Amino acid sequence: MEIEAQAMPSKPRREPWNKGKLIGQKPPLRPKHVWSIRARLQIGGRTRDLAMFNLAVDSKLRGCDLVRLKIDDVSAGGRVRDRATVIQKKTGRPVQFEITEQTRVAVGEWLAAVDAREGRYRFPSRLRGKPHLSTRQYARIVHRWADRAGLDSSAYGTHSLRRTKPAQIYKKTGNLRAVQLLLGHTKLESTVRYLGIEVDDALAISEQVEL
Repeated sequence: MEIEAQAMPSKPRREPWNKGKLIGQKPPLRPKHVWSIRARLQIGGRTRDLAMFNLAVDSKLRGCDLVRLKIDDVSAGGRVRDRATVIQKKTGRPVQFEITEQTRVAVGEWLAAVDAREGRYRFPSRLRGKPHLSTRQYARIVHRWADRAGLDSSAYGTHSLRRTKPAQIYKKTGNLRAVQLLLGHTKLESTVRYLGIEVDDALAISEQVEL
């Protein structure tokens, strides 16, 4: 006697993880975007966010390194440094960065508002048990900046800030080696891929040719 096979219930079809999401490299902010975000933070009296935004653009650090900055990483004796050196979490290698005057002013104002004892984090978390902002919190803050500046917040992320100044430096100087050092990349090829230089250069050349 044949046993009738029971039909197995079909599993619900899972949607692709990237459905409706923009993937790939996040674009850098343009100068007009930087000015817009900075102006809004200044007008809104967002002392912490202004210091964080300016420092993110100047330092060119990954989010994981920015949130882990300590008071004495960028200041000494209550004075914000002109330059700083940080050990990168991803590579374990040091990277140097400049701190411009407007960033020093913003960071100094934020420094006056937080517990500035040695060893304290520059951007402490407001959550109990968390010593500093998490990268996830930082990412949410970046999306909020972009959204309030009228940008598509899904198109921008923490790497947008990391790429902003290097993109402008390369555009104005064409000096890949300098950008490599500023980003802390060990290989020049990584810098080329990171900035998407091959595509940008090819398009620039193509735009100059008329048929």
